[in-house]
Amino acid sequence: MKIDPEDLKYDKDGLIPAIVQDAATGKVLMMAYMNREAVAKSLSTGETWFWSRSRQQFWHKGETSGHVQKIKEMYFDCDRDTLLLMVEQRGAACHEGFFTCFHYSLAPDGTVTIDGRPLFDPEKVYGK
Repeated sequence: MKIDPEDLKYDKDGLIPAIVQDAATGKVLMMAYMNREAVAKSLSTGETWFWSRSRQQFWHKGETSGHVQKIKEMYFDCDRDTLLLMVEQRGAACHEGFFTCFHYSLAPDGTVTIDGRPLFDPEKVYGK
C-alpha cells in the first residue's frame, strides 16, 4: 500500500492534528497541526514541519532554537484524520524550554505543579 498526503482527511481549514512522541521514551512531546505541505515536507526531509494557526505560517520545528525533531516513524489513525509522529527530539520540544509541552501536572483539586526543569531560557532563544 502507498499513501499520498492527499489521501489523509484534513479539516475545513486544510489541517490535520499531529501528536508528537519521543521515540525512546514514549513521552508525548507536543500536539500541532500539519497541512498537506507540512506532511509532504516532513516525509521528504525526515524532520517535522507544521502549520502555525496563530501565526498563519508554515514552520520547521527547531528552525529558531535548533531543537529539531528527526522522524523515526509516522502513523495515521484508522480514520486517516490524525497523525502520530515518533521522533528523536534534539533538545527541548516546548517553546517554554521544557523537553515536553506537557509539563504542567493538574491535580484533582486544581493544583498545578511543573514536571521537570527548563532545558533552555526561552528569552535567550526567541527574545521577548
